[in-house]
Amino acid sequence: MSDPLTPPEPRASELIGQALGSAARRAGLDPATDASTGDVVWRAMGGWRGIVESVLPGLVFVLVYTLTYDARSGVGDLGWSLGLSVGIAAVFTIVRLLGHSAPTAALGGLIAAAAAAGLALLTGRGEDNFVLGFITNGAYGTAFLVSVLVGWPLIGLAAGWLTGDATGWRRDRRKRRVFFWLSIAWAGLFAARLAVQLPFYFAGDVTVLGTLKIAMGLPLFAPLVAVTWLACRALYARRAEVGTDSDQTAAE
Repeated sequence: MSDPLTPPEPRASELIGQALGSAARRAGLDPATDASTGDVVWRAMGGWRGIVESVLPGLVFVLVYTLTYDARSGVGDLGWSLGLSVGIAAVFTIVRLLGHSAPTAALGGLIAAAAAAGLALLTGRGEDNFVLGFITNGAYGTAFLVSVLVGWPLIGLAAGWLTGDATGWRRDRRKRRVFFWLSIAWAGLFAARLAVQLPFYFAGDVTVLGTLKIAMGLPLFAPLVAVTWLACRALYARRAEVGTDSDQTAAE
C-alpha cells in the first residue's frame, strides 16, 4: 500500500519532457523570455562562437583532405586532416573550460570529434570520420518518429514542460496536431541528412560528404528552430490571451 504522504513517482513522459525542456532552455528556447525569433534562433546556434565551433573543425578537415588528395592512392592525408580538425576542437574546448563553461558541455564535442577521428584512423578511410554523425542522426530521427507513432511527440513533451502545461496539450486537438507535424519535420531533417549523405559515404567521396554535412547542418537546423519556436509561441500565446480575456470579464 502506498503512503499518501509520499509524492508519486514521476512518469516517463514527465521525465522525458523535463530533460528535453531543460535542454531547450539551455539552448535559449525559453518561452518565458520576451525575445524575437531571430534572437532565439541565434542563441540556439550559440551565436558566432557556436557557429564557428560547429563549422570550422569540419571545414578544416574537408579542405586539408581535399588539398592533400592523391589521385593515385585515392585518399588524402588523414593524419593532417584529422589532426588539425581535432586540434581546433581541442582549442575551442580549452577556451570554454577557461571561461568556466560546464565541463560536460565543453568536452562533449571534443570527445565526439576524437572518437570519430579515431575510427577513421583505425580503418584508414576518411569517410569513416562521419560514421558517428550518421549514428547520431539515425538515433535522433528514430526517437522523433517513434514518439509520434506512440502518440507522445517529443516537441509536445518539451513544450509542455517549458510552459507548465505538462501533458495538458494532449487534450487539445490543435496542439496535438501541431506537435505531431513539428516532430515529423524534425524526424524528416535527420532522415534527409542520412538519405543525401549515405550514398557519398558508400562511394567514398569524402570531399562531397564533408561539404554536405556542413551544408545540411546549421543551414537546415536554424529555419526549423524558427518554425518550431513560432508555432509553439502561437499556440501558447493564444492560451494566454484567452486567460487574460477571462480575467477581464471576471473583473467586470
